[in-house]
Amino acid sequence: MKKSTIWLLTVLMALTFMGLLYIQIIYMESMIRMRDDQFAEGVRRSLYAVSSLLEQDETKYFLEEDVAEVESSSVYTQYGGTPHLGGIKYSFTTHSGLVGDVTIKSDADKIYKLQNDQNNVATSYNSMREELKGQYLYQKGIIDDVIINIMNKAAERPIQERADSVSVRRYLKKELANNGLDLPFEFAVVSRNGHVFYHSGGFGNMNPTNMENSMFVQSLFHNDPANKKNYLKVYFPSKDKYILSSLKFMIPSFIFTFILLIVFLYTIILAFRQKKLTEMKNDFINNMTHEFKTPISTISLAAQMLNDPSVRKSPTMLQHISGVINDETKRLRFQVEKVLQMSMFDKKKGTLRLQDVDANTLISNVVNTFRLKVEKYGGHIAAHFDAEDAIVNIDEMHFTNVIFNLLDNAVKYRKEDTPLELTITTKNLPGDKLLITIADNGIGIKKEDLKKIFEKFFRVSTGNRHDVKGFGLGLAYVHKMLGLMDGSITAESDLGKGTRFIITLPLLSSEDENREKE
Repeated sequence: MKKSTIWLLTVLMALTFMGLLYIQIIYMESMIRMRDDQFAEGVRRSLYAVSSLLEQDETKYFLEEDVAEVESSSVYTQYGGTPHLGGIKYSFTTHSGLVGDVTIKSDADKIYKLQNDQNNVATSYNSMREELKGQYLYQKGIIDDVIINIMNKAAERPIQERADSVSVRRYLKKELANNGLDLPFEFAVVSRNGHVFYHSGGFGNMNPTNMENSMFVQSLFHNDPANKKNYLKVYFPSKDKYILSSLKFMIPSFIFTFILLIVFLYTIILAFRQKKLTEMKNDFINNMTHEFKTPISTISLAAQMLNDPSVRKSPTMLQHISGVINDETKRLRFQVEKVLQMSMFDKKKGTLRLQDVDANTLISNVVNTFRLKVEKYGGHIAAHFDAEDAIVNIDEMHFTNVIFNLLDNAVKYRKEDTPLELTITTKNLPGDKLLITIADNGIGIKKEDLKKIFEKFFRVSTGNRHDVKGFGLGLAYVHKMLGLMDGSITAESDLGKGTRFIITLPLLSSEDENREKE
């Protein structure tokens, strides 16, 4: 698959996911607004109902007060009541200005009068009608008194009596439950000027900033004068949690969306990695073909020369050709071993033969062997063994290959117009560590490539030079082997100035030495 196709699919899927998330967020915001409006409407209905119940309680209070006065004897005197033959006579004046007298007779008096005065039926009927009218006017007068008392006296009563905290809490809880709002609340009754008459236990501890969106206010007793208005404030601490609880069904949707997004991103990353790996493998095959072609061609040419009778008669020529065949065979075998070793250790089937080795001695032998190759290109190699203790537990063969690979890279990536200068140093570090440094004055490595040089198949681009061809496995092999030997390697480089590889290995401790002797 082409990289452009992968990027196109990535952009399309990214836009799709963004659109899906945008729709979900818009829907969630709409649900929150709708739920908030429903909550506010339910609270307003509840508070209005509480206000109405409190007004009904106050009306009941005044009615009971006036009825009690009517039932007491003092009421008769208040309205001018006097004994009268056959009943009681009342004279009254209502607050509306109506003046009149009412005589209420007993049923026995009325029956007696009807039996003894058959000719006065019409008069008795009119008298009873007047009596009922008087009773109606009397009751109307009482109701007028109650209304006027409520209007004149109610506002003078303390708000604690008109709306006591117990009743307010009971009414609030009942009406909120009726509107489906069964959640905790705090309340307070305040004056027009903000003076708090009383409040619930948690109201005073609330943060004013948090109360802004969850505070609801309802005026109490609408007929009170404006300067004596009182208000009921109700706050819901868990309002946001209550509203968001209705969106629980959206959580699985978001979770599935994010899972799909993560899977998509992972798939895209795998696609790019696979494409990169494919490119590296193709490059590896091309380089491997080139690396194998040279020694095979040389061996083939040497074999053809052996068919020449004149060559067979010359012992010197035979020795030279056999040496070439031997060297090229070793070179070919080394390349094959490098590939096989990396494959074997990637599958975790390789085993190391660890033994105690003097790193100074081993590195010195490698330097002596490699010196001829460096001098062939007009270079110079120097070794400084400053480490007094250089005994490490390593696999001698693989560690030799590690040093050889690093020196070989220095030769490959040398400057064409500058003699190669190679320096190897060893020294001891605190904590029983051995530090090995291999530095050169070659072409250096770019910073962006420096982070990837230990990756398998990665090769720094240096043009199409023959001596820089390779598999991209050398430094990956070095990193792998040192890791298996409990060591580490880092690289420092300045482009155009050279590169330095730093190897750190644990020294064989005195306890290990004693154990080995035992």
